[in-house]
Amino acid sequence: MTPPVTSPTEQTKPEKQRKMVQLRFVLWPIAIIVAAIVLLGVMGALAPKPEKKPFTVKAPLVEVQDITSSDVQFVIASQGSVLPRTETVIVSEVSGQVVSVSDKFIAGGFFKKGEQLLSINDIDYQVALLQAKARLHVAEAALMEEKARVEQAKEEWGLTGKSLSDAPALALRKPQLQKAKADLEAAQADVQAAQIKLERTKIVAPYDAMLKTKHLDIGQFVGVGGQIATTFAVDYAEIRLPVKFQDIDFLSLPKINNTDALQGSRVDLHIDVLGQQQTWQAQLARYEGVVDMNSRVHYVVAQVDDPYNLFSENRPYELRVGTFVNGDIYGKTVTDITAIPRAAVRGANSVHLVTSKNTLDVREIDILRGDANYVYTRDKFAPDERLILTKLELPVNGMDLRVVNDQSPTGIEQDSAQTDVNNNVSVNGETND
Repeated sequence: MTPPVTSPTEQTKPEKQRKMVQLRFVLWPIAIIVAAIVLLGVMGALAPKPEKKPFTVKAPLVEVQDITSSDVQFVIASQGSVLPRTETVIVSEVSGQVVSVSDKFIAGGFFKKGEQLLSINDIDYQVALLQAKARLHVAEAALMEEKARVEQAKEEWGLTGKSLSDAPALALRKPQLQKAKADLEAAQADVQAAQIKLERTKIVAPYDAMLKTKHLDIGQFVGVGGQIATTFAVDYAEIRLPVKFQDIDFLSLPKINNTDALQGSRVDLHIDVLGQQQTWQAQLARYEGVVDMNSRVHYVVAQVDDPYNLFSENRPYELRVGTFVNGDIYGKTVTDITAIPRAAVRGANSVHLVTSKNTLDVREIDILRGDANYVYTRDKFAPDERLILTKLELPVNGMDLRVVNDQSPTGIEQDSAQTDVNNNVSVNGETND
C-alpha cells in the first residue's frame, strides 16, 4: 500500500511552532531584566540626594619644647675592667723546705706591708752566719796583730836614725796592713750577706696586698727563684678606659711628661649590684699616649682609691679586681651649646621646628657631638622657634601644625581635647549616606 503523500507546507508548520515557543522562553527573561534596570534608574533619579557636609582636615598635633643654649661639660662614656695597680709574683731568694705558713696564706688573704706569709727552714743559713762571724773575728784579730807589727817596724826603723818618710813600704809593713784591713772588710761583707740570706727565709708582703694565687704550701721544698705566691696591691686600683678618636678632642689630655695636668679629672664608675646601680668616684691618673693598632682607640687610666674598703667604710660595696665597669669621663666644658634630644633628630642630622606661624620647618643641623641621649650643635635658632618632639608621618616643609596646649593660628582649628599626640595626621569629618 502506498503511504499518503504530504506537501512541504504541511511539514514546516510544526517546526515554526516549536521555534516560536523557544524564542518566547528567551525573550521574557530579557524583558524582565530590562524592565528592572529601567525601574531602578527611574527610582534612583527620583530619590532625594544626600546632603553634603563639609569636612575639615585638621593640622597634625605635635608636642614641642623650647630651644635653649648653655655651657655643656661633655661626658665621654667608656668601659673597662678593674685592674690592680701592681701585681707581683713573689719568688724565693733562698732554697729550703717551707716549715710554716700564715693562716691567711690562702687566695683572698690580706697582708699588711711587712707581714710574714711563710718561713723557710733557716738552719743552714744560721750556720752560715755563724761561720761568717767567726771569719770576721779572725780578720779582726789579724788586723790587730798587723797593726802591732807595723808599730814595731816603725820603732826598728827609728833605730837606724833615718826619717820614717825615707823608709820603704815593706819595711813599715804597709802592704801587710792593707791586706789585713781588706780581709776584715770582706769578713764583714760575708756576715752581712749571711744575715740577709737568713732574713730572706722569712717571706713577707712587699706592700699592703691581697693574695691572688699561692704556688706552694707547708712541707714543700722551694729552690732559688721558685714561685711562692702572686699578690696585688689594694691601696688603689686602675681602670684602663678606651676613648674613641672623635672623643679625644673633648678631653683635656696633657703631654705624656705632664701627668699632673690630669689630676682631678673626674671619672664616675658604675656597676649594678643587686639590681641597683652603685657608683664609685675616681680620677684620671694618666694618658697612655698610644693609639691601639687594632681598634684605633686611645687609652686613659682612671684610679680609684681603696677599692676593697680596707682603710675606710665609706662605701657599702667593694670594687673587686676584675670587675667590668662602665665609666663616665668628665671632659671639657664648651660654651653656647644646644642640646637636642636624640629622639627629636630625624634621619642623620635633620630636626623639625615649629615657626612663629605654627608651620613646619625641616632643617639640617651641624652636629658637634652625640651621645646616647642627646646630640649637640653650635647652630643658632630663632627665639620663637621650638623643637618638635612628635614624629610626623608625612612631613612637608611649610605645612600647618597644631601645638599641644597652644592657641592655634588663624584658619586652623585647635583641638581642645588632647586626644592623641602621636596621631600626627588626622582627618576629622563625616559623610552621611
